Amino acid sequence: MIQKGFPLMALLAGGALAQGAAPELSSGDTAWMLVSAALVLLMTPGLAFFYGGLTRTQSVLNTMMMSMVSIGVVGVLWMLAGYTLAFGEGGNALIGGLNHLGLDGLKDTLTGTIPTYVFAAFQAMFAIIALALISGAVVERMRFGAFVLFGALWSLLIYSPLAHWVWSADGWLFKDGALDFAGGTVIHISAGVSALVAAFVIGPRIGFPRTVHVPHNVPLVLLGAGLLWFGWMGFNAGSALSAGHTAALAFVTTLIAPAAAMLTWLLWESSGHGKPTAVGAATGLVVGLVAITPACAFVSPWAAVLVGVLGATASYWTVQAKHRLGADDSLDVFACHGVAGIVGALLTGALAWTTGQGKPIGDQMVTQLISVLASVLYAGLGSWLLLRLVNVVTPLRVPASQELTGMDLHAHREQGYSENETGLGAPIFLGGD
Repeated sequence: MIQKGFPLMALLAGGALAQGAAPELSSGDTAWMLVSAALVLLMTPGLAFFYGGLTRTQSVLNTMMMSMVSIGVVGVLWMLAGYTLAFGEGGNALIGGLNHLGLDGLKDTLTGTIPTYVFAAFQAMFAIIALALISGAVVERMRFGAFVLFGALWSLLIYSPLAHWVWSADGWLFKDGALDFAGGTVIHISAGVSALVAAFVIGPRIGFPRTVHVPHNVPLVLLGAGLLWFGWMGFNAGSALSAGHTAALAFVTTLIAPAAAMLTWLLWESSGHGKPTAVGAATGLVVGLVAITPACAFVSPWAAVLVGVLGATASYWTVQAKHRLGADDSLDVFACHGVAGIVGALLTGALAWTTGQGKPIGDQMVTQLISVLASVLYAGLGSWLLLRLVNVVTPLRVPASQELTGMDLHAHREQGYSENETGLGAPIFLGGD
């Protein structure tokens, strides 16, 4: 039995669906997808290390826990309802049908040449890290319980509908021809915009912008970035849903674009009298990964260099101007994921011709712009409403005393470091009252 309504990435699986032939189970494709799903799962702990190293010692565990709890919250909700809201047959242009609640009806069915159970698990990993990304904007001041409640609602009411719009055969952006191979609009734009909205609603950290919270553990940042890049190979190449030519192209561009973006970021840092930093290298490669994600199987290797360079440039200068946004996006989620995601989505339309994909360039650019605007508006307005709703149930923000002394002991009764180490990463006051 074949699962209907599988997304664009399945249609593009390298030769998996021969014209006129009924799909059959491929053990090779299934093995590749099991590995890819595991690689994507690793990305969320990798993100925890990346974010954790960027925060103060007093809040490192709370920061990492926001990523880790996303695995639990979304993992269960995706099984209960998230999958069917995104990919269930019998839905409409805006939402999937409810026939797969609890993953019912997927046994012995195929999506392309792999078991639909595998496809559902692979997609669950995407939904998990999308929520985890948002946490970087609100670390060191948002209540843990409030984040969990917001995350549960966001996953079901924001992420799943967006995934349906873009990746389900019934979705309106899918039908319009929007290109998003592995999550530029669905994951990075939605998470980046939602993060910025959350930073606005919750408010800045005490002392912002006069207080600088320096990264307390740069090696953790590098470790996290390395794990993200490693897992991202499954994120992008796995989105082909087969072990073929499409996966190979996505794998190569996912190597090239982050490399170009990292070098670009270091060059911008070094301009004038600056110095190339390890945090800059880690940030640049992550930005390159974000930018290439929607385009990875739609552009040529040389075009991937351009995607990396332009994505890093746009994000770098957004970070430099972050105070003008008026929001304390603590770990620059909007600049690194929202902005790079937007750049990547638009460049997908501009460069898809390099591999013969998509509509004529002008038409495709219009389609990509519509998909970007739809994601920005839906994620932004939806997140604002959900945060206001959560605030009615429980306060979004911790008391000032807890914020100043750190989140770990208050939220989890644990410390990341012994007491004689807690001075590391303390805030630096730049002056004023």
